Amino acid sequence: MQREIAKNELRIVKDGKYGAENNEVKGGWDGMVGELVRNEADLTIAPITITSERERVIDFSKPFMSLGISIMIKKPMKQKPGVFSFLNPLSQEIWISVVFAFVGVSIVLFIVSRFSPYEWRILHHSDEPIRLPPHLHTNSGGTMANDFSLLNSLWFSLAAFMQQGGDISPKSISGRIVGACWWFFTLIIISSYTANLAAFLTVERMVAPINSPEDLASQTEVEYGTLMGGATWDFFKRSQITLYSRMWEFMNSRKHVFVRSYDDGIRRVRQSKGKYALLIESPKNDYINEREPCDTMKVGRNFDAKGFGVATPLGSPLRDAVNLAVLSLKEDGELTKLKNKWWYDRTECPKDKQDSLRNELSLSNVAGVFYILIGGLFVAMGVAALEFCYKSHLEAKRAKIPISDALKSKARLTLGVGRDFDNGRQAILHKSHSHHQHQHTGQSNTLNRCQRHVPPAHMTVHGFLCVFAFLNLHSSHLTLHCPDKGGSRGVMGVMGVMTPPIQFSIQRCQNEFSGANGS
Repeated sequence: MQREIAKNELRIVKDGKYGAENNEVKGGWDGMVGELVRNEADLTIAPITITSERERVIDFSKPFMSLGISIMIKKPMKQKPGVFSFLNPLSQEIWISVVFAFVGVSIVLFIVSRFSPYEWRILHHSDEPIRLPPHLHTNSGGTMANDFSLLNSLWFSLAAFMQQGGDISPKSISGRIVGACWWFFTLIIISSYTANLAAFLTVERMVAPINSPEDLASQTEVEYGTLMGGATWDFFKRSQITLYSRMWEFMNSRKHVFVRSYDDGIRRVRQSKGKYALLIESPKNDYINEREPCDTMKVGRNFDAKGFGVATPLGSPLRDAVNLAVLSLKEDGELTKLKNKWWYDRTECPKDKQDSLRNELSLSNVAGVFYILIGGLFVAMGVAALEFCYKSHLEAKRAKIPISDALKSKARLTLGVGRDFDNGRQAILHKSHSHHQHQHTGQSNTLNRCQRHVPPAHMTVHGFLCVFAFLNLHSSHLTLHCPDKGGSRGVMGVMGVMTPPIQFSIQRCQNEFSGANGS
């Protein structure tokens, strides 16, 4: 084969061009096409694109490589995951939709719970609440109650979405249907989120400013051009497609975007800091991207499918022989092997390997979660302070005492008595201010009257509740201790979870005190 090649003259085209129409040269064409037209060469072996204009003046073999016009840009810098990158597995639209779904489900659950008789219950004056049958009315005494208030409905939906169990659950069929649908929805959303979370937290991503020809044509910040006089240049010049015509108008109005050679264009891409894109044939683009310094990349799809061919003068007998050789190499897979060998097997750029050890999570990956936690704690403390002040204001208004006294009394109860409740100590009442001495005897008698209504078995709990009602009515500066035996239930009632028997007992004692004060 070497002897056969040695018999022929191999040289580079004189003007270094592929070939375009040029009325200033003989034959009307320059480059390799012009030399074939003028019979200065018998064959061209080069990545010369087959076009209809060239086919009119020279012959082409069957294409030995398919291609399209592609976009080459400089590789953007890899961006590390941001503080709130844990939100990236789901798009912004999905997160907004989830919020609306959460609110909508909570409202629907609240409505169906209000309409369903099975969600209502009647509170009797006994130790345990009794479920209200559908046909039972409230004329038998007691208070109607429904667990699914609007706030409780929101809490139930939030607990289900966070994959946590709630302290209440629907009792009616309609409520359970709402709950089951919400559980299924959260199962799919949470599973999809979890499946993608690791990839978004550990992988450093490159965000390209351009991803398609449409992106390129719709902006002016990144300039783009192509080889002057080449097949790509001719394609945009003659195209009747609106998108490509607009791109040609942009390039033609800025003559400096055209380059004299592909080497100049590639150099310009590398030095432009992402502000220049080169429109180039896809095989050339793929090849350059695998060569050092590995700082270019191909983006978007190929457009205008074409092919490379071997060119000969019109009517040359070499065309048929070349066609047979090209078809034979294609059928044997030799052309594919050659492309893989020279494009990818001998790449000079290392492949990005995802190493789980190197891609361990850092604090910056999940810092947003800590921000949310800290923010939630501060919000909770602020709400607790508002609740404290609001409750103190109500008690001060009811007892007709200064707000400062109410705040001190509540603070003393919170800081001092709360510890006594937790430790289960003996219950003792101490009077604190001397200016209330003249009321002490009458109030003690009233307290005894209240306690006489309480059965001996419940004396400890209800006696404590009478003391609590006494404290609320008169707002005396008292120190309150809780009994060990049977005291825990009374503590829970006082400290926030008011069960119906406790509410009734407090009301009963308050009525006693009110009667005593009025007499």
